[in-house]
Amino acid sequence: MNPDEIQQNLIKASRMITMDDIIREGYPTLREVAADVTLPLSDEDIILGEKMLQFLHHSQDPVMAEKLGLRGGVGLAANQLGLLKKVIAVLIPNDVEIDDEGNEVAPKEAYKMREIMYNPKIVSHSVQDAAVEGGEGCLSVDREVPGYVVRHARVTVEYVNKDGEKKKIRLKDFPAICVQHEIDHINGIMFYDHINMNAPWEIKEGMIIVK
Repeated sequence: MNPDEIQQNLIKASRMITMDDIIREGYPTLREVAADVTLPLSDEDIILGEKMLQFLHHSQDPVMAEKLGLRGGVGLAANQLGLLKKVIAVLIPNDVEIDDEGNEVAPKEAYKMREIMYNPKIVSHSVQDAAVEGGEGCLSVDREVPGYVVRHARVTVEYVNKDGEKKKIRLKDFPAICVQHEIDHINGIMFYDHINMNAPWEIKEGMIIVK
């Protein structure tokens, strides 16, 4: 299918994105730079973003994930669906809270970050680096690639939301890392491009390890 046919198929009312729709390593689209989405947003691009966010919701729901055979994910880029469009979705759950008696309780807000971003770009970043403890994974990579994925500890990102509003947000820690991972995708960059393969677990001076 060509890209238009892929998108039309994905945005059908009854359609849910599954792992079968996510392309894997070796597929050229993962190494190509996506094009900006035309503004104002088309209905098709708005629905695409909503379907991508729906996939993340399903992937984090144990019942739906098992039913649909999904790997858990916190981010998805249009490149991973074979579409060269600058669209990403991010869904980061909040950590479980502990009450005064030491019991686990659901957080007041379910999500630390829940957003669909059109044409996102990093406009500034910290000098300080950060990496996720234990390394990163990717829905488009069916193997483990060990090592610290060195990224910026803090970033400022500009994007358009699904309502067509221009936004600028400052991110740090895991949300910053997650958004950088997805913005990399729309620029044809894979997470392991940031790993020092000669010393994958080397901690650079001043680097933050995010748990």
